[in-house]
Amino acid sequence: MRISSQHRHISRLSAPARLSMVPGMRFSQEQPEGNTISAYAPGEITINEQVIRTSVIVTSERVITDWLPERFEELDPSHLARLEELTPEIIVIGTGTTLRFPDPHYTARFLTQGIGVEVMNTHAACRTYNILLSEDRNVIAVLLIE
Repeated sequence: MRISSQHRHISRLSAPARLSMVPGMRFSQEQPEGNTISAYAPGEITINEQVIRTSVIVTSERVITDWLPERFEELDPSHLARLEELTPEIIVIGTGTTLRFPDPHYTARFLTQGIGVEVMNTHAACRTYNILLSEDRNVIAVLLIE
C-alpha cells in the first residue's frame, strides 16, 4: 500500500492542525445543560462549583450523595440495582483512583436491558460523563471516592 505525499504531510501536523482540516467538524466551549463536573482530585469531586467529598451519583438533573458506599470493596448489587429507577442510556462507573471491575453479575442486568455500562477510574469517569452529557446522552456517573 502506497502512502501519498499529502498523507505523509498531514500525519506530521499537530492534532489541532489535523482536526482543522476535517470539514464540518466543530468543537464548542459551551457548558452542557445540567450538572457538570468541573474538577476532580483524589478524595473530592467538584460539581457545579460544589465540592463533594463522598461517593456520588450524578445525572444531568440530580446529584445523589447518600446512595453509594465510600469504598469499592463495599459495593454490592443493591447499590447498582437502584440505578434502574433513573432510566439511563449509559452508566459510567468510576471505581476510585484505581481501575477495578465489579462482579459481572452486578452489571449484567443493565446490558440485557440495552443500557451501556463503562467502568474506569473516577478521574476518567468524570471526563467521560461530561463528554457524554455534552452529546445530550442520558448518562449517569457512579463515582466512588475510594
